[in-house]
Amino acid sequence: MPDAPSLVLGPMLRHADDTTATVWVETTRPGRVAVRAGEVSASARTFEVAGHSYALVVVEGLPPGSEAPYAVELDGTVVWPLPGDEHPPPVIRTLTGEDAPQDTLDIVFGSCRVDRPHTKPYTLAVDESPDGVGVDALVALARACRAGRRLPDLLMMLGDQVYADEGMSPTIRERQVERRGADSEPRGEVADFEEYTWLYHESWDDPEVRWLLSTVPTTMIFDDHDVRDDWNTSQTWREQMARTPWWPARISGAYMSYWVYQHVGNLAPGRLDRDELWQQARGDGDLTAALRDFAARADRDVNSANPSMFSYVRHLGRTRLVVVDTRSGRLLDDQRREMLSAYEWDFVDSQLTGDVDHLLVAASLPVVLEPAIHDLEAWDEALASSAAWGRRAAAYAERLRQAIDLEHWPAFEDSFRRLVARLGEVAAGRHGEPPASVVLLSGDVHHSYVAPLRFPPSLPVRAAVVQLTSSPLRNAFPRSARRMFRFAHTRAARRLGRTLRRSARLAPLGVSWEVTYGPTYGNGLGQLELRGRKATARFETAVLDEHDDSVLALRHVERLTT
Repeated sequence: MPDAPSLVLGPMLRHADDTTATVWVETTRPGRVAVRAGEVSASARTFEVAGHSYALVVVEGLPPGSEAPYAVELDGTVVWPLPGDEHPPPVIRTLTGEDAPQDTLDIVFGSCRVDRPHTKPYTLAVDESPDGVGVDALVALARACRAGRRLPDLLMMLGDQVYADEGMSPTIRERQVERRGADSEPRGEVADFEEYTWLYHESWDDPEVRWLLSTVPTTMIFDDHDVRDDWNTSQTWREQMARTPWWPARISGAYMSYWVYQHVGNLAPGRLDRDELWQQARGDGDLTAALRDFAARADRDVNSANPSMFSYVRHLGRTRLVVVDTRSGRLLDDQRREMLSAYEWDFVDSQLTGDVDHLLVAASLPVVLEPAIHDLEAWDEALASSAAWGRRAAAYAERLRQAIDLEHWPAFEDSFRRLVARLGEVAAGRHGEPPASVVLLSGDVHHSYVAPLRFPPSLPVRAAVVQLTSSPLRNAFPRSARRMFRFAHTRAARRLGRTLRRSARLAPLGVSWEVTYGPTYGNGLGQLELRGRKATARFETAVLDEHDDSVLALRHVERLTT
């Protein structure tokens, strides 16, 4: 007899608004997946990618402002919740809708999460053990919610959901050696789509994390480690990787797995209906060839006028969330570096408007860094373009850029200026009635901070514009790196940054900012609480209980109101 049908991964509640939701699963075999939530049910056939079966079920007709437990069936057999599962059943919660605007919205965000067992030495800090990555903020959040904490309305995972290039777990490494030998390339890194599936399974199969992702809607966007460190930092980097024999299978697997495990669940049902790949998945069943062609185009079209677009928008009542892809659509010509292609800029600009209570702009990379680091990255970009100090300096700047990750928004300073100018105009009411706050949400940099922006008197803004950064969810961060960031926040570092900026003859920015909270370190998460037109930020750190090192908790760090 064939094995009973079951889930490999999921269910994951991805999109949820006032009347619809999407539920993602990976299954052990092809079939029809049904989701039953109260009186509402929906189903979809699985689609196949390289021997793996997936489904995204679009549930429609849900009552606004409701909460209903749901079950998942495969070919009529209930495969979730599992019998005897100690976790509460997953639920779908909908927003209240336009007729009764959401008066409370809790958004949790973070990035950069490696997966390790919750045992020593892994739960120690890296300074206490070479294997230490601390405790997991997602597991701590799940346990807090099971203990009575209000479930977040949205969990934003802002990059590096998996690490394909470094910090690989011993379990994954053992599977690689068994599959392709100890000396095959790339050693200690992911090779293709199949090995990417291992990473996602390992990262999201923890029982606590699996329950959390089944009952809290999620948005995701990738960053460099989802692919490889320094991904699309520069044209030089791309040329270096193109000469590597194993790179085509790696980048293909990266895009294929990102579309399956992250991107398709980001899209609202109306946006899904316009997605060509999704339509093929619903019709043909086997998406492998089409998805592989898509992945090749997505990588090839970087640096083009019309690349694949992974930015998207979510409407959360009177709040608009714009999630910006800062990795895959870059223009990398040193004479014209842009964080986004013209096509993607047009989409993002069209969403950066007022007539909402809050405008949220989320990206893996912070728009606003500490001023000294901003000036260093902008100076390095100027040198690398060979316009400032010649070719020898350009070669040095390129090596420095890759060595210490000088590839954030300041390293695309024209793009930084364009985005910040647009946000200032929105805050000033030039694109509709200004929101109460414009909030930039980011991760990546392995520390947390708050940085409000100040605009010149010529642009009388009527809304707070502030950068909130929270990272990592779980990762190592040695004391030497903390010392570097602490120095960057000193007056001496800022003076040095201004000197570098002047030496490259860079024009003044026209806006200013300072870090008013942070930097703080350690695994944790940020929370944005929206109450009507009031926004409050909170930061929490994941810790072990003082009396029982098997118990995780979230420790309140700071609370700030915009």
